[in-house]
Amino acid sequence: MDFTGEHFLVKETIKSVETVLYQCNQCDKSFSQNSNLINHQRIHSGEKPYQCTECDRTFSQNSNLRRHLRTHTGDKPYQCSKCDQAFPRNSNLIRHMRTHTGEKPFQCSLCVKTFAQYSNLVKHLRVHSGEKPYICNQCDKAFSVDSILRNHMKTHTGEKPYQCIHCDKAFSQNNNLKTHMRRHTGEKPYQCSQCDKGFAQNSDLVIHVRTHTGEKPFQCNLCVKAFTQKIHLTRHQKMHIGEKY
Repeated sequence: MDFTGEHFLVKETIKSVETVLYQCNQCDKSFSQNSNLINHQRIHSGEKPYQCTECDRTFSQNSNLRRHLRTHTGDKPYQCSKCDQAFPRNSNLIRHMRTHTGEKPFQCSLCVKTFAQYSNLVKHLRVHSGEKPYICNQCDKAFSVDSILRNHMKTHTGEKPYQCIHCDKAFSQNNNLKTHMRRHTGEKPYQCSQCDKGFAQNSDLVIHVRTHTGEKPFQCNLCVKAFTQKIHLTRHQKMHIGEKY
């Protein structure tokens, strides 16, 4: 007598008994192991029983505590195979590897842009939505990216941590220092494709290109005149109201 079919049915029944799901009573999630359910329930309770011995941080899972401890020990077990950089977390290594592979797996659903990191996609999406969640507590300005807010705060504090090594000028932002340094080095990385002129700043190149295209985007609302630069429009408008400049 062939018991093959019956034997298979018994095995499947045993397997289904073995994979009893542990259901969370706070949400609809379920787990194959009770220990995973216990870890999950700490999300609801806020319990963080794993205390760091080096600082006051606490964690809901032991694995998170172990990862955190590497910030104190300096342990970086995840080594890049392409360069000499190492990382405390595997997720950090995965993100870093994209600098070598050029992979950009995060696609904007509203335009063609792609990103190597999900966090950069989130920041980019604010360009489309207009969301500016980072608000200055000194004035009413708001920003889409926290780093831009930090730079803005320096306008209130007067902090200028970026010092030129060639003169006594200092700047609140590093990119402004880089632009300034080109005055000393003579570097002009922005090259006009229509002639041989080069420029230290991209904004100067944009203005120059208008001499080739004839574009005059700054239109006077009091007459027919238009200008290549906003500053020229401002000077012109003062003539209408009788101001001297």
